Parts: sequence; C-alpha cells; structure tokens
Amino acid sequence: MPVKDSAKKALRQSVKRQSRNRAQKRNFRTLSKDSVTAIQSNEPEAADKVKATSKALDKAVQKGAIHKKTASRKKSRLVRKLNAISSDKK
Repeated sequence: MPVKDSAKKALRQSVKRQSRNRAQKRNFRTLSKDSVTAIQSNEPEAADKVKATSKALDKAVQKGAIHKKTASRKKSRLVRKLNAISSDKK
C-alpha cells in the first residue's frame, strides 16, 4: 500500500479509471460480438448493430479507453464483414 498522500490519491484515481475503461471495453466488445453473430446469421438488423458498435468504439476513443487506430481497425473489419455478406446476397 502507498505511504505518501499523493501516491494514495494516484492509486484511487487509477482504480476509478480502470473501472471506467473496463466498462467501456466491455460495452463495445459485447456489441461487436452481437454484430458479428448478426452478420453471420444474415439478420436484417445487422447494419444497425454495426452502427451501434461503431458508435460505442468512438465513445471509447473519446474517453481514452482505447486508441484511435484500434477503433478504426475494428470498425473497418466489421464493415468489411457486413459488406461481404451483403454482396453475397445480390
């Protein structure tokens, strides 16, 4: 355990940030899994789920939970999967 007051405060802050970041990450991971399953099962609302996932990723970037390029990569992969399925339908 920290001894100095500043170290105690830093520990409190890091615990708060960690829980906030975990919540953000849990949210977009759950949404992305739902999106992938919707895409694979050809559900009509798959595009809406991908859009919600994209929004959650952008929020996580704003909050500093993940890096901007990580979010961009994840969004790109999701949209590519969605477009591959939609092009197969045609």
